[in-house]
Amino acid sequence: MSADEERNPSYRNSGGDEGSDRGDRGGYRGNRGSGKGFFRKKVCRFCTQNLTVDYKNPETLRRFITERGKILPRRITGTCAKHQRALATEIKRSRVLALMPFVKK
Repeated sequence: MSADEERNPSYRNSGGDEGSDRGDRGGYRGNRGSGKGFFRKKVCRFCTQNLTVDYKNPETLRRFITERGKILPRRITGTCAKHQRALATEIKRSRVLALMPFVKK
């Protein structure tokens, strides 16, 4: 038994050939290495459709919060930084004026 096998018992059972350089991480997943595949770039809805963020329109603001009432981040919604800041402000204003709930039950 080698020193590597003593430290890591799964070293022996890593699968594959002994001469393989895959290690415990699996096979080749493409040039990015994440294995998630191709995804489409998200675009800001407010920039493309020339919409304005308004606290008086809770139907459009509800698309940007979860079912529990949390504001969704940019990486999920695809909004740009400028409109994400405006969106958060308008959601908060709408909550204070009781147009939207703080927490959904």
